[in-house]
Amino acid sequence: MAIENGNQDNPNNKNRYAYSGRNSWSGALFGIGLAAFIDETIFHQLLRWHHFYDKSTTDIGLISDGLFHAFSWFATIAALFMFADLRRRNALWSTRWVGGMLLGAGGFQLYDGIIQHKLMQIHQIRYVENIFIYDLIWNALAILMITAGILAVRTQNRKQSGKTASHEHS
Repeated sequence: MAIENGNQDNPNNKNRYAYSGRNSWSGALFGIGLAAFIDETIFHQLLRWHHFYDKSTTDIGLISDGLFHAFSWFATIAALFMFADLRRRNALWSTRWVGGMLLGAGGFQLYDGIIQHKLMQIHQIRYVENIFIYDLIWNALAILMITAGILAVRTQNRKQSGKTASHEHS
């Protein structure tokens, strides 16, 4: 993996700065794919708490799960192609990539918890009397991932701007 320190004028670091956005997008896509994969595997298949689309028959629910599973793998594979390209270009910025991954996973989970569960009501986390605790934990974990992702990216941005400023004054 690329070295996390050094200034922007270092030839080994120029690609990382030029491709910083791609690092974030690759991480975000991977996070979306990973969160969707975990949701599908644990909550849809192993625990059988719900399907992606629960407003129809079980067969339709299973088909929707298959399409959802395919989406998660497309996102993951696209992210890994971008990741490999970043490594090939010596442009992988692991802190920014992990920050993007946390933002993608948390963003996906918060979207799922608010839009799909509550607004669209296409499924719930679990069909029980008191769903509040499930919603609270689901959305709190999403907010924690988003916060951790923001902190990772902001910390890296501060390191980057600090090195650039100190380099200009030296």
